[in-house]
Amino acid sequence: MDWINQLNPTMQFAIFSMLKVCVVIFLAVMPIVAYAVLVERKVSAFIQDRVGPNRAAPFFVKYLPVVGPFLVRLGIFHPLADGLKSFLKEDFTPAHVRKVYFWLAPAIAVVPAMLALAVIPFGSTLGAQKMVIADLNVGILYTFGIVSLGVYGLVLAGYASNSKFSFLGGIRSSAQMISYEIAMGMSVIPLFMLVGDLNLSKVIAYQADGAWLVFKQPIAFVIFLVSAFAETNRLPFDLPEAETELVGGYHTEYSSMKFALFFIGEYTAMIAASAMMVVLFFGGWTLPFAGLDQPATTLVMGFAHIGIFVTKMLVLMVVFIWVRWMLPRFRYDQLMDLGWRRFVPLALANIVVTAVVLWALHAK
Repeated sequence: MDWINQLNPTMQFAIFSMLKVCVVIFLAVMPIVAYAVLVERKVSAFIQDRVGPNRAAPFFVKYLPVVGPFLVRLGIFHPLADGLKSFLKEDFTPAHVRKVYFWLAPAIAVVPAMLALAVIPFGSTLGAQKMVIADLNVGILYTFGIVSLGVYGLVLAGYASNSKFSFLGGIRSSAQMISYEIAMGMSVIPLFMLVGDLNLSKVIAYQADGAWLVFKQPIAFVIFLVSAFAETNRLPFDLPEAETELVGGYHTEYSSMKFALFFIGEYTAMIAASAMMVVLFFGGWTLPFAGLDQPATTLVMGFAHIGIFVTKMLVLMVVFIWVRWMLPRFRYDQLMDLGWRRFVPLALANIVVTAVVLWALHAK
């Protein structure tokens, strides 16, 4: 720790401030991941006219007056039971796998999704602290660069498992994520042509001074949203793990906490994708018609901005969950056709049209 003492006080304050925000984000993301699974199970039960999880609870909860039975019916203890089960189940490594890669793959599946959250401004300010870990001038490029690393975890899992089902899942994952990364990346170019900056905080400031970009670039939003489903391997684009075809795809051979890490990575990627859409298309932490479109000057306003951002993000996560239980899985040729023959040309056309409109307005 001597190197920290050698830094000037301003740098020390900046480092410790970022560490505090990192810890807070991690402690916030894990409960959201856990209870997103519960919401998924409840939504699927509602759509399929079932009751859903409503049993797991500590023995003493049912004896609590009034609230006890209600808490049990809500199923709020099921995520705790699922987490405990993941830790206590046998961590079995099959003899035929490539062990080093087999152990490494789940971690690689989780880390990029976590790192992508580093540049997301989830609030304005809280006192003297900006509500973003790294306010980079190339935030969107960083995000796409980090998110693209997530595919390596899935490909490595398919390769290391030494199983035909896992290997096919890994191949599908790589082709799918590479295909839709192109469409997703092209979809945000018109946004930055309008904003004139790659900094995500500047994107929010631009929307605070005018309309949300979802109204100015609806085509870009649709392309980004559908591509996000493909990037996170969610239905109707869950071809890499398609149970009816590949047993479980790339995570067929995994158990215990290694298996859970893939799901943590998937739901964390959902959080990152939803947060990115909030920033790019829905004004981030701003709420113009409520007068909350300027950086916070009080702690109450700072917490209000965080609450606005989280609420928008959770709504988009519910959209991810709802779509999973409403649409059937695409065939693989349909998935590739949509990405390459529909979205890439459409995104390119959107870039050209936006450029022509901006040139015409500037010429005037």
